[in-house]
Amino acid sequence: MCGIIGVIDRTRARMDGSSIKKALSLMNERGSGEGAGYVAYGIYPDYPDCYAIHVFFDNLVEPKSKVDEVLQKWGRIVHQEEIPTYEQPCLKREHIPWRYFYKPYTEFIVGSNNPAEDIIKHLVMTVNSTIPGSLIFSSGINLGVFKASGWPEDVANFYRIEDYKGYIWLAHNRYPTNTSGWWGGAHPFNLLDWAVVHNGEITSYGTNRSYVESNGYKCTMSTDTEVVAYLFDLLGRRHGLPSEMIVEALAPSFWDEIDILPEKEQKLKRTLRLTYGPALMNGPFAIVVATSNGIVGFTDRIKLRPLVVGENDSRLYISSEEAAIRVMDPDVKTIYMPRAGEPVVGRFSQ
Repeated sequence: MCGIIGVIDRTRARMDGSSIKKALSLMNERGSGEGAGYVAYGIYPDYPDCYAIHVFFDNLVEPKSKVDEVLQKWGRIVHQEEIPTYEQPCLKREHIPWRYFYKPYTEFIVGSNNPAEDIIKHLVMTVNSTIPGSLIFSSGINLGVFKASGWPEDVANFYRIEDYKGYIWLAHNRYPTNTSGWWGGAHPFNLLDWAVVHNGEITSYGTNRSYVESNGYKCTMSTDTEVVAYLFDLLGRRHGLPSEMIVEALAPSFWDEIDILPEKEQKLKRTLRLTYGPALMNGPFAIVVATSNGIVGFTDRIKLRPLVVGENDSRLYISSEEAAIRVMDPDVKTIYMPRAGEPVVGRFSQ
């Protein structure tokens, strides 16, 4: 049921959030008013070297003092503030959105290719699993997630999304099924550079969760989409796989399809299936993932959830519905539907 949409400008031209707000609101029949959210890349040019850590606090006393203590132990808080919000009559404020601009002390980690990222990942897992009343829901450089329980237009107005400008946007309108709607359960889900929106259900969640937790992640948000963000971080950042190869590991070709491929391609796909068996995702799903390098969209292997792609010059759109793309770009030139399991990749041209 959920509605998803993403856009990238391949020239890194920044777009404000007004058009994606309209597009997501068009898909209100795909939501229930219990969760919506947006993520944009390139919105914090004044802090280009800082991790932008967005946190939900139940109050600004005990949980915040504990988070401050943890952050100051592992790095330096360059700036912090409450995220500007604007009360909406149909949106009940349940948490206080706060943001830190933060630089980790990289000398604390030895033997890591990127100690700063390892520290941020450790902080996210520690805060979310040990400090009640706080939840880190966004933790990347020059990007930010904005989400809440509500309809897309109310969430967008609450954060005044149109005031932000980014070269990549993802957005999600949630229809909760197996879990209740709450602020932390709204999409997008983020860890470091990865942000995920998802329509459908990951029926292999138990296996996938055990796999990421055996690799040092902690699932605390009571929804299957959280594990997708951690799988991309594990396979993409820590194992160094490109986006197309990650998609092949998570939504691999069927064995009978692999059997008829050229030998070299057979060997690669068999190796991925055997190596990343616990990462394979089952169930009906359509997913769009963003990083600072681009976006990738894909579906399950028999496409039980819709995914539509649009292109117009430097812009690439991926959505649940063609109508949402046309609201964002009435002059869109090309519309098509990718095959089941086929990754759609948008990267920067410069």
